[in-house]
Amino acid sequence: MFIDEARISVKAGDGGDGCNSFHRHKLNRIGYPDGGPGGDGGDAIFEADENVQTLLDFHYRQHFRAESGSHGGSNTKKGHRGEDIHIKVPPGTLIRDAGTGLVLRDLVRPGDRVVIAKGGAGGRGNSRGRESEDGAPGEEKAIILELKLIADAGIIGYPNAGKSTLISKISSARPKIANYPFTTKEPALGVVKLYDGAGLVVADIPGLIEGAHKGKGLGHKFLRHIERTKVLIHLVDIAALEGRDPYTDYLNLNNELKLYSRELSKKPQIIALNKIDCAEKKKIAAFKGKIGKKKVYPVSALKGDGLKELLRALYTECKGL
Repeated sequence: MFIDEARISVKAGDGGDGCNSFHRHKLNRIGYPDGGPGGDGGDAIFEADENVQTLLDFHYRQHFRAESGSHGGSNTKKGHRGEDIHIKVPPGTLIRDAGTGLVLRDLVRPGDRVVIAKGGAGGRGNSRGRESEDGAPGEEKAIILELKLIADAGIIGYPNAGKSTLISKISSARPKIANYPFTTKEPALGVVKLYDGAGLVVADIPGLIEGAHKGKGLGHKFLRHIERTKVLIHLVDIAALEGRDPYTDYLNLNNELKLYSRELSKKPQIIALNKIDCAEKKKIAAFKGKIGKKKVYPVSALKGDGLKELLRALYTECKGL
C-alpha cells in the first residue's frame, strides 16, 4: 500500500530536575550544597532513509517521544542526557507544522536530517550555592508529513490514456493495467535503462481530470508527485475512442497544471500521442496542425511503436543535451 501523507505528534524529552542535596559529615553538621544538574532531554530528529519507501508505518504509530534526561544526584553528580529519537522517513518527505501549515524542512536526499523538537534543558543543582531547579519541558509539535516522489520524469494524462501501459513497456514497473478509467490508484515508479547505461526514474501518475488543482479526483494528492521532476511526458489519447477531443484534453490538463502551480506548468513537456494503432491519420494531422511548432511523438505503448524516439527525446531532455 502506497501512503504519501500522515499526521503525527512528536515530543522531545524533558530535562531532568536538578538535585537539592547537602553533604554532611561529623566535622560539618550543617553541610554544604552538592546537588548536581539534571541531564538534558533527547531531541526528536527526522532522517531521510532510502530504505523507507512510503509513510505507511506512520498510520500505525502516530506518537513519538524522545527520552527524558535523568535527575541530578548528590556529590554534584549530573544526570544522564536522554536518548534522541530518530524518525526515519522516505527521501522526498516534506515536514509541515500541523498548526500553521509552515514548511519546517524538505528532506530531499538520503541522509538529510533535521531536529524538529528540541529536548528540554536539565535543571541546575544547588552545588554552587543556588537553589535547585526543575528541568525544562521538551518541545512538542503536531507534524504533517507529505511525500513527494523523486523522479526524473513524470507521465501525465487523462484517465485511460495508456500511462500504465507506457511505463510497463519502457521500464521494469508492472502496474495494474485494464481497459477502464482510474485503473491506477497510486503513483508507480519505474527505472528506464538508457543508451549510456544510466537509468532514469519515471513516475506514472494516476489520471488527472478537470478540477484536479482543487483536489477533485484526488488531484492534489497526485499533482504533488510531479513537482520534483525535470520533465513531463504528456500522454494524449489520440484515438479518442471514448468521444473526447485530444486537443481539448491537452489544453485542459495544461490549464490544471497552471492553476495548481505556475512552476509546474513551466516544466518541459514531451508530447506523446498514444494509441496511433487505433487512430485515424486525420486526427493525428489535426492535432499537429493545432499544436503549431511543438514537437510531438506518435506512439503505440501497447505495440511498442515509436517508443525509441520517445526515449531518445526523454534522454536528451533529462540529460540537458
